[in-house]
Amino acid sequence: MALSAATLEKLVTFDTPTICNIIELFDVRPRNTGYMDARIRACFPEMPPIVGFASTATFRSNAAPREGDAYAALDDQVAGFGTLSGPPIVVFQDVDDPTVAATFGEVMCTTYQAFGAVGLITSGAGRDIDQVRDIGFPAFTDGTICAHGYCHFPQVDIPVHVGGITICPDDMLHADINGVTTIPVDIAAEIADIGDEFVAAEVVVLEAVRADAPSVETLRAARRQMGEIVDRLRKRVSRSVETWTR
Repeated sequence: MALSAATLEKLVTFDTPTICNIIELFDVRPRNTGYMDARIRACFPEMPPIVGFASTATFRSNAAPREGDAYAALDDQVAGFGTLSGPPIVVFQDVDDPTVAATFGEVMCTTYQAFGAVGLITSGAGRDIDQVRDIGFPAFTDGTICAHGYCHFPQVDIPVHVGGITICPDDMLHADINGVTTIPVDIAAEIADIGDEFVAAEVVVLEAVRADAPSVETLRAARRQMGEIVDRLRKRVSRSVETWTR
């Protein structure tokens, strides 16, 4: 399903928790699924949200590849960016346990950025953190390690397991300081459309409790008003729950 540039631009105006909250209104998946766990953290919390589509690969650094250039798969990976539904987000599953070396550094991130990628996520580690920050390339990792070991990508464009969830090639992702979530692409445009209304509902409560001398009564009234707005949005977008088990 092709999404417009306007939809993608709108989605990055919301933080990732707001995206997660809005997804819940559609009732298309259990609330405890679809997002990465606390192992995956933003290297640069100050950077704004990103949205894009997964370019997946596995990563290994504990042993040299059996043959060929350690970075040979990088060319194939970048060449595949054009098959994605929108801006790429590179997603690596580090298959070494424990992680032995850094998945990425300045050169790799600069290369990805030059070919249109808007960020990188790895279940492993990163390095050259200052340099990657300087080029403004968002990255999400499970830590940092100074060396790259025998870095190579055994497989490209396959389902990978990162942060407790499976990411398939071309899955839609949204990420920021709070973490990473998938977005079901068939509801992405509607998420963008109702996002401002959902945020406005939350503002009702925030303004009530930030006012001078808030009372329990004003809080209850504000929560009731917020609930009414959210209920209207839920009724407008909710899908059947037949596709998942509670």
